[in-house]
Amino acid sequence: MSFASLLLAPELPAGPDTPGVIVARPDGDEVTLYFDLMEAARRLAATLADAEVAPRTPVACLLPPSADVVAAFFGTWAADGVYVPVNPRLSDTEIDHILSEVSPAAVIGSPEQLHRVKAPITRIAADGEMGWSVAERRATSPAFHDPGIATVSFTSGTTGRPKPIELQSDAVLRLMDTIVSTVRKGRIPTERPTMPNVIPVSTSLWAGIYNVIFAVRTGSPALLMPTFDALEYARIVGHYQIASTVLPPAAITMLNDEPGIESLDPLRIIRSITAPLSPLQARRFFGRYGVMVLNGYGQTEVGGEIVGWTARDFREHPEKLGAVGRPHDGVELRFGESDELWVRTAYTASMDKKGRMGDRLDDEGFFRTGDIARLDEDGFLWIEGRESDMINRGGLKVFPAEVEEVLLLSEAVSDASVVGVPDDRLGEVPHAFVVPADNRAAPSGDHLDQLCRQHLAPYKVPVTFQALEALPRNEVGKVLRRVLIDQAAAPFDGA
Repeated sequence: MSFASLLLAPELPAGPDTPGVIVARPDGDEVTLYFDLMEAARRLAATLADAEVAPRTPVACLLPPSADVVAAFFGTWAADGVYVPVNPRLSDTEIDHILSEVSPAAVIGSPEQLHRVKAPITRIAADGEMGWSVAERRATSPAFHDPGIATVSFTSGTTGRPKPIELQSDAVLRLMDTIVSTVRKGRIPTERPTMPNVIPVSTSLWAGIYNVIFAVRTGSPALLMPTFDALEYARIVGHYQIASTVLPPAAITMLNDEPGIESLDPLRIIRSITAPLSPLQARRFFGRYGVMVLNGYGQTEVGGEIVGWTARDFREHPEKLGAVGRPHDGVELRFGESDELWVRTAYTASMDKKGRMGDRLDDEGFFRTGDIARLDEDGFLWIEGRESDMINRGGLKVFPAEVEEVLLLSEAVSDASVVGVPDDRLGEVPHAFVVPADNRAAPSGDHLDQLCRQHLAPYKVPVTFQALEALPRNEVGKVLRRVLIDQAAAPFDGA
């Protein structure tokens, strides 16, 4: 099954007044009807054909979260193209890098956005109200992808430059349907749900695209938040009577810290996505709002979530908070050298073993995640940290997440990150960055050192503590450790 068929040949019937996409706006939400979305996707497919954009070639898109961008990726798929999301907030240099990596046949954007594109590529203008026109036609030599490839998405780029990842529609949907089956509890709905699927992350990211596809797959309207705001999220939950939703850890922390929210009723369940969730923030959220926090685990490279919690897990194993959950049906785990996690699913088994994955994919279809992990006696998976983030201090392993959790115990700290810096004697040593809590002075290095020594082995204690106004983060709130490593290398006098 292709992604396009979900929208253009839906399982659940839609009426003339069925909403397809809702864009949250402070001055009034914008609603696009399902039928209008379908027609816009068909019009774009026809426009791409008129521009002689060949099937299986990449089509880049510079549009922000909107009904236009949803129509753009379904229209690209309807034309049998390969959709490439490009964040319009990137610099011109970053946009040029992505386009050079994927060699698209065409690029979609507003007239203003298209002026930023330097490469000689066919340009498709979004004319508003989901209309499309060929702004400029160019003869190019685009890349061609294997049949079934629907999207080229980029990794988060927290430790280096983002890398392109090919994603297959059939394999993603097989993976998604294991979660849909859990959500529906085996029931086949007879009518479209009225509760929207709230998407609090950018549609320039695979997590945003995935959750739009999830909404269409389950028959729900997709509610897009162009930017995340805690008070606006609380309004959406109350207005649309949202009972469950996904949230990235950065958004969970913002909700924990927002004094202006009294309640998130009727919200009952959130699923954490895109990055590891701090157990401390999960406990704070549950304690403040009484909402179950279900962790999850997946990667862009494997198509989506492969491990997660259920509400039953949360009720029966509250002591496991901090684990990422138990493997979904059809997911196999294996632990390699130094407890590095390898996974095999229907998705990884279908990946090209001679493609971009290199030594991350073995001949049996197991994919090397790069995460250090363990499986406990009840089948819960615990992620200790990224292999690339691990600090080797004279042969002793230091996982930044463990140290960061301790630093967040200080009331003077609102955010923290730990990175490894070179050391002539030990190879690497941990260096901590902290963000002072509101209206508080930066905590002293002595205070933080003493706190760490109360909870950690001496070799895990950072050698330096540095205060910042904010940690550098990407679109989904992941800390850009490569930026911090550069800052740690610069001269510094102490916290």
